Amino acid sequence: MTLAVVATVAAVWSSATHSFSKFARGELRLIAGQGVEGDAHCGVTVKHRSRVAVDPTQPNLRQVHLIQGELFDELAARGFGVQPGQMGENLTTRGIDLLALPRGTELRIGTEVVLRVTGLRNPCLQIENFEAGLLKAVVDRDADGEVVRKAGIMSIVLAGGAVKPGDAITVRLPPLPHHKLERV
Repeated sequence: MTLAVVATVAAVWSSATHSFSKFARGELRLIAGQGVEGDAHCGVTVKHRSRVAVDPTQPNLRQVHLIQGELFDELAARGFGVQPGQMGENLTTRGIDLLALPRGTELRIGTEVVLRVTGLRNPCLQIENFEAGLLKAVVDRDADGEVVRKAGIMSIVLAGGAVKPGDAITVRLPPLPHHKLERV
């Protein structure tokens, strides 16, 4: 089922090194089955250093990292100075609640790119080193005491192509039953 959501790419980011923050780009090229061309996390197998240390042959379910721009608004209202791109995302979005999407959701971006949502980003201590208190702000608890991870979602690239700020995002939900996002 395709949802009628008005969502867009607000900004695009990449870094060739395993730095915490990424750099603004005018456009990204996404490669099917690998991720963002030239980004340190691009590849068929996992590139996140702690996961490589455990098993470098596991599939890369973290090819493209997305954060909804509304998170930065929330953080600013709470006194944090973190800006888009500084938490390491590849795509900053607007107009879509990424955290509410079920696993397997497909995001069509612009005319070419299709991403499949694989799970939630599990923020590590590096985020706390960036700004004191930020880890607690992006790992919260809901009314039932369940952990809520707000630091974005991870995806794989099904169809590659160019992504740039202003591109429309169309959401296609997977077949029922839907499965909530878990950390990947």
